[in-house]
Amino acid sequence: MSNKFYGNNQIGVVNSFFELADTDFHGNTNALCWYRSLNGDFGEIVSKFKLSENIMEISSDDMLALRLSEAGDTAREIILNDLKCLTAFGASPVLNLLKCYERDEELDFFPTDVYSFHVDRSPIATDTFLCTYYGAASEIIPNDQVEQKVLIPEVREKLKALHDGGETDFEDFLNDFFFDLHYHLKPGAVPVNLETGHLWRLAVDHPEQKVLPCVHRAPVEKQGEYRLLLIC
Repeated sequence: MSNKFYGNNQIGVVNSFFELADTDFHGNTNALCWYRSLNGDFGEIVSKFKLSENIMEISSDDMLALRLSEAGDTAREIILNDLKCLTAFGASPVLNLLKCYERDEELDFFPTDVYSFHVDRSPIATDTFLCTYYGAASEIIPNDQVEQKVLIPEVREKLKALHDGGETDFEDFLNDFFFDLHYHLKPGAVPVNLETGHLWRLAVDHPEQKVLPCVHRAPVEKQGEYRLLLIC
């Protein structure tokens, strides 16, 4: 198999869900990709739903209730199988149709929404799985191409000005409000677009993790286009 992700030592490429779930992260590799070219009309599935809010969770029953063309039915079977595999693995996958995520506009110098490059954190051993079936896809970035925002002197000083406490509990403040999860791109950094159709597993920051967590972000959505995203 030949694809753009081979040769990138951040990304391990696998050929099945079993490999995706069973392969260990190691070294600089903190993202695994089940690289696949999907058939089916995922846009038809998107067209069957109307959003009253920015994000809508779609259940398996919702999917099964749709009247679809043959191409739409092929897309549906792919999604349902992904949900089934992840659930059997012990994950809790969610299928979302979304217009956009909520923006964090409280601090103009330090947004903490998912459009900012960030890592996921968990108190237990887990990973983030995601697949964009339709619409703009997420991005990741190698860890050596980013800098933790809270380590940037001018940003750190602004955060200290917000902190109502002493120096001893400043790090707790950064942790409690998730500031330490966000990253700034270094000059010349080149994010990797995860593209549609591939199922990804990204390393999460947790006590048993042996590699650095994967830095990623949600994409800015295309005007007038929804995203169909599986995530857990």
